[in-house]
Amino acid sequence: MNQGVALVAVAAVFASGCGYALEGRGITSDPSIKRIGVPLFKDETGRVDLDARVTEAVVGELLKRGRFTVVKEATGVDAVVDGTITSFDAVPINFTSSGETTEATRYAITLRARVVYRKVGEREPIWENASLSIRDEYDLDASSAGFFDREEQSIERLAESFARRLVAAMLEAF
Repeated sequence: MNQGVALVAVAAVFASGCGYALEGRGITSDPSIKRIGVPLFKDETGRVDLDARVTEAVVGELLKRGRFTVVKEATGVDAVVDGTITSFDAVPINFTSSGETTEATRYAITLRARVVYRKVGEREPIWENASLSIRDEYDLDASSAGFFDREEQSIERLAESFARRLVAAMLEAF
């Protein structure tokens, strides 16, 4: 094979790319869906205000897409996002020891939810996930007041990350 043909073959291979992409497989939402209802997520954890924070984050993320009107009720809409927060765990993952005591210095929090995105009047969902999960970590402050501040900041990050992941999965076929 001559050198010119080999160069063309190599260039063709590089031009074709590797075949991997960080894209969804298209929009899974029906184009007729213009108004989406996101009622308050149900909360099976008993964690105060977690349902409201997650719901607000999901509403905000859908609004960022700019393609929909998003409301907080399930009536008068084309589609509904029904969510249930099934678990919220805060687990110590790092410790320090001083003398006879061992204290946690870092925590991981994990939120799991069951979510169904359904067009109103249709039996089959457009998208669903029985165990959508997101995790965040935070360092423990030396004071007890700092503990709650750090945990609250982590919950806020967790809700926003959860909403981004959920909306991307719902609308971009990830």
